[in-house]
Amino acid sequence: MKEKKKYYYSDELNDEFSGVSRKTRVIDEKFKYVHKNPFWKIGEFFAYRVIMLPFAWIYDKIKFRHKIVGKDKLKQVKTGYFMYANHTLMGGDAFIPNIVNYPKKTYSVVHPDNISLKFGNTFLLLNGATPLPSTPSAMKNFINALDKLSQKGAIQIYPEAHIWPYYTKIRPFKETSFRYPVKFDKPVYCFTNTYHKRKHGDRIKVITYIDGPFYADKTKPSKEQEVELRNKVYTAMCERAKLNTYEFAEYVRVDKEIDNNT
Repeated sequence: MKEKKKYYYSDELNDEFSGVSRKTRVIDEKFKYVHKNPFWKIGEFFAYRVIMLPFAWIYDKIKFRHKIVGKDKLKQVKTGYFMYANHTLMGGDAFIPNIVNYPKKTYSVVHPDNISLKFGNTFLLLNGATPLPSTPSAMKNFINALDKLSQKGAIQIYPEAHIWPYYTKIRPFKETSFRYPVKFDKPVYCFTNTYHKRKHGDRIKVITYIDGPFYADKTKPSKEQEVELRNKVYTAMCERAKLNTYEFAEYVRVDKEIDNNT
């Protein structure tokens, strides 16, 4: 049997295991989130509907024998919505949301690192990559973009922020990203990727469970709404995480080194 890869961590909120290192692009007030150019629209359709979706479906089926449970729940909402998920797959986290949210287009909120490649940035943007702003002056454009895109699309967010490959639990996350559905009065869903061993060999099978829709209690202050939505999503994801049947990676907690000079 293949030996599990070990990861050592000390901070569930901030430790990162993607192994990606690149010069990060600055997303300022000049960055254009929403394009009205008809040629860009044509490019979006071709890149997403003709290239991305078929590739994502084939990749997920071959790589993960991917299965979705609860997709019918998405039919309860006719408008756009916000989708939250556990961040545990290097390639899969880029492709699975497109299949989960289909036929809606997925707009993934990403760190600027994700569009800081030497090549391919335009293709990622055509496929819905929506980078977080790097400067306060860019925040207004980002918020306006989420407002517009969430009218009909699915806004994909990974609240854990940092990727932990094949981690089978749900890491604690803050309510910060839940201010968006509260602000725009949009429903919230979540999906949880769970990991299983195939009948033959050591390869991975991924089963995705969808939960929701969850709604904010508009009778309460905004901050309380954000916390309640966060708790509903976190609870649902923790329950689904119990359905994992195999660990493909081992995570070991270690204490941070103590500087004796302080």
